[in-house]
Amino acid sequence: MTSGKDLKIKVEVAGPGVVSLSDGINYQDQSVVSKQIIKKETGNVTLFAFDEGQGLSEHTAPFDALVYVLEGDVEISISRKPYRLKGRDMIIMPGGQPHSLKALTKYKMLLVMIRS
Repeated sequence: MTSGKDLKIKVEVAGPGVVSLSDGINYQDQSVVSKQIIKKETGNVTLFAFDEGQGLSEHTAPFDALVYVLEGDVEISISRKPYRLKGRDMIIMPGGQPHSLKALTKYKMLLVMIRS
């Protein structure tokens, strides 16, 4: 699986406010785009936009992560078991288990990583 041009954009959040998650990040051709919304010692929240066919190769994270699909279709494999998700679906990727992601269509997701 390819990861395309991995563009990372840091966003500073000054305080409370209403945010449209889908409008908070844009697709880039043949790329995976990420935008960190919150970064704390206890965890972080990141928006992603994947162009069709892009993905993240199999890897393992030490912490649990929640994926909420905002729009589009994705196949997420956890311990080599595939799960197909569409907009408004969510899945938990347990820490210590290998996982990968592949965009079946363009899709956007919110990733919530919990470190404690």
